[in-house]
Amino acid sequence: MAGAADGRDAGAGFCSDFMVLRPDKGGFYDMFHLLCSCKVAENAAVDCPSGTEIADWRRRWVVFVSLVAQVLLLWVKKPVALLGRVMEYWMNLLNENGGSVLVLLVRALQGNLKFPDRSSPDYLSCVGLFDTRIELDKEIKHGDSNYHAALSIMAAKLAYENELVIKNVVEKHWKMKLLACYNCWNGTKTMDQHSYTSSVAKYFRGDYTTQAFVLADKAADASLAVVAFCGTRPFDTEQWCADVDFSWYEIPGVGKVHGGFMKALGLQKHGGWPKDLNNQDSQKPFAYYAIRETLRSFLSENGNARFAVAGHSLGGALAVLFPTVLAVHGEEDVLARLEGVYTFGQPRVGDEKLGRFMARYLDKPASRYFRFVYCNDIVPRVPYDDSALQFRHFGTCLYFDSLYHGRVMQEEPNKNYFSLLTVAPKVLNAAWELIRSFLIGYAAGPEYAEGWLMRLARVAGLVLPGLPPHSPRDYVNSTRLGAHSLGPLS
Repeated sequence: MAGAADGRDAGAGFCSDFMVLRPDKGGFYDMFHLLCSCKVAENAAVDCPSGTEIADWRRRWVVFVSLVAQVLLLWVKKPVALLGRVMEYWMNLLNENGGSVLVLLVRALQGNLKFPDRSSPDYLSCVGLFDTRIELDKEIKHGDSNYHAALSIMAAKLAYENELVIKNVVEKHWKMKLLACYNCWNGTKTMDQHSYTSSVAKYFRGDYTTQAFVLADKAADASLAVVAFCGTRPFDTEQWCADVDFSWYEIPGVGKVHGGFMKALGLQKHGGWPKDLNNQDSQKPFAYYAIRETLRSFLSENGNARFAVAGHSLGGALAVLFPTVLAVHGEEDVLARLEGVYTFGQPRVGDEKLGRFMARYLDKPASRYFRFVYCNDIVPRVPYDDSALQFRHFGTCLYFDSLYHGRVMQEEPNKNYFSLLTVAPKVLNAAWELIRSFLIGYAAGPEYAEGWLMRLARVAGLVLPGLPPHSPRDYVNSTRLGAHSLGPLS
């Protein structure tokens, strides 16, 4: 095919229409040259079929921004990771000592300060500290219309934690069985000899960028497994690279799919999506293949069991692409036992053609794809649904406003987020969410009370109103307080 014939990105050899962004191959001259020349096939920073041209300057601008963003994100990888570790430790220190600076100071003066242990099953990630709830809602029982959605968002939130925390919560608090935890490899890129920093070079040689786990609802005679993909960690710039990598592949008979998400799921550098991998390195598992094998084993051992797939943010993108690759491989027996795909704050993953392809598998005999969107969350509104990028959501949107009232919609309001007409309403809504953070514990119950960290995020939302609504907290609240108004979700 074109990609292989040109001797460029070998991973594109499984399709003839593709655009793979390669900031490791092109220098800054190549990136800026995109703004001037439509002949992108001649640009070292872009792999695509020979003769490809992009006349629309808006599309070239999007490619340029994506390339520059990837390089910058990897340049700052180490300092951002260090900042994240410091902040995470500080927040755990506060959490261990009453949750306030005043209590922390008092305990320090008394010599009773409790120091967090990173190897403890109680040491939470930054995401977990925004919402420290770990218990399932006891009011939502198995068989309720919102049971699978409520379990899925809690699993998706838990996927941000380390294996010790996950095992502790799943087995001791939820009384379920942890089947497997994964820290998976993304090795689709290769670094050429260019003057990039060592951290950038490491990323383009591949790294562990995808986390997930699988649980069963019972240790024996299980009826349900849940696959939960981790979303984008706030201080992990390698994972952010998957979000801003606007590479795409046109899979024959399937449609155009976001390349960054495909790579995070396990796209092979030299073969695309082979049905089976020979001699897969157990130390460098690829997410799709490792999870598929766990599911096959679980389903064969539990003849009446089904499975659900869940994820928040980037994890939501991986959650809906996982059954997509199952469909590409003709895994009909596995897909027949899919209970549902539950995504929360999920970005767009492909074009309209991909949506039509997946409708055959996710809409029959009834809808099995539930895409939750909370209020002004910015992430479900990217990449843009316009003529430049041509990304489209598919399936039904379950939209919740800031009162957690749910509506079934084809598309969330303000689908591309940035509009001068919506700036004032979004800021006003952010102000209401800040006020609500002081009231919700009294109105809905103490388990909904928000801590100081989430309130600081709400304050930041007055400037960046699309970011705090992306927190898993509002999605947990939506499934508990509002999902019942949508009718059956399982």
